Amino acid sequence: MKAKLTYVNGMKFVAEADSGHAIVLDAAPEHGGENIGLRPSELLLIATGGCSAMDVISILKKKKQEVTGFEINVSGDKAETHPKRFQKVFVEYVVKGKNISDEAVKHAVELSMTKYCSVKTTINGGVPVEYTHKIIED
Repeated sequence: MKAKLTYVNGMKFVAEADSGHAIVLDAAPEHGGENIGLRPSELLLIATGGCSAMDVISILKKKKQEVTGFEINVSGDKAETHPKRFQKVFVEYVVKGKNISDEAVKHAVELSMTKYCSVKTTINGGVPVEYTHKIIED
């Protein structure tokens, strides 16, 4: 899996994934941006919620739960000093439907958070990141 970020101007980048989908990243004006895109830290929260949402919905469908609505609210507490990493992430699952089993939802969430959600597991594991750089002269 790969992603490519291309600098546009200011603090704006276009990020494109192998799937061909792209998003805009930007910073707030006080940090040199125009506030027209998502922040990288916001993407981490979105990725955590999105990964788990897909797991939970898939599991609830297999458990024959009649889900008519579903949302996840994700929040994070960041440190005040650099690198301003998330010190805690909180995920709230809101399931709407008919005859939804509390036990089924609890089990689906637990499976996602402990077994299936690769983003959450990556955050927990402190995965090593390798890096390099190159310079291209104009």
